[in-house]
Amino acid sequence: MASSPRPGRVSLFFPIMPLQPQPFADFAELVRDTGLARLWTGQSLSYEPHQLFSYLAGRGLHIPVGTAISVMPLRHPLEAAMAARSLALFSGRSVVAGFGYGSADMVALLRGTRYASPLTATREYLSMVRALVNGERVRQAGEYHYLEGMLPPMPSEYPRIEVGAGVLRAGMARVVGETADVAITWLTPLPHVQDVLAPAIKAGAHSRGRAVPRIVSIVHFAVDRPGRRPYDLVLTANRGHLSMPHYTAMLRGAGVDADPSDPAAGAAALVDSGVFVVGTAREIASRVTEYLRSEVDEVVLSPAGVMMREGVKAALTDVHEVVAELGDAFF
Repeated sequence: MASSPRPGRVSLFFPIMPLQPQPFADFAELVRDTGLARLWTGQSLSYEPHQLFSYLAGRGLHIPVGTAISVMPLRHPLEAAMAARSLALFSGRSVVAGFGYGSADMVALLRGTRYASPLTATREYLSMVRALVNGERVRQAGEYHYLEGMLPPMPSEYPRIEVGAGVLRAGMARVVGETADVAITWLTPLPHVQDVLAPAIKAGAHSRGRAVPRIVSIVHFAVDRPGRRPYDLVLTANRGHLSMPHYTAMLRGAGVDADPSDPAAGAAALVDSGVFVVGTAREIASRVTEYLRSEVDEVVLSPAGVMMREGVKAALTDVHEVVAELGDAFF
């Protein structure tokens, strides 16, 4: 029999690079007012995400937050750990510092060359950041990252910081199991999470004798309304991902027909397979419940397509309706 979902397991994703901070504050207020677990956002090249979260704290919006993901080559591990600790102190709430290498092309633009082994680069990075936020001294000369040092001690009562990374396939999932606290998935079919990623995460954790990281799944959705075209919503929000060979390879391995040369067909496949969730608010809530009764520990709702095509108000309306259908048991 499936276990009942635990409370505090539904969160919200802010999906755009804002040019003004108010939309970000609107999302934060919804998290605060509805009891959602956390506000997440991704890498932004307009407002830097940690500064945006600090802006919220300055406005009195003290909520748990997370990055999904920060691009590793943009920050040395020491600076990444400092940013996460600063945010925990500003907000007074827990922080998930989620990382990823982005894409091979982005790595090359920032470093001059691609990572020969993204798994090694990620393993080094996560282990350094996690040690630093836990107050440990690091002495590590890796293939991609070097560090000798530690951060100053912090008050014992300061909020918890979890370190995580994006995972697509079993290799990275095992690395996260070995080194991190959180595995983050993006538009990933649930069977792939359960049958491929979760076992690899557990294997990595068990190989190091450590606790199994929790799984956070970012789920894109849209309430079905007259005039909305779900295929267009997915494509608007995810054309970049659907053009990436490594992401579409994961989808094909999970049975979703996606090819980087045809992102429009990939978008249609995401809708048709149910990976992008479309329906009434009640139907979407039911799908969220399926995730939470599986290997997934936290679902992050992303109204990305609606927000990009119809604006903040329409996106928040969708979120409100789904949250209302989920009920108090999840918050």
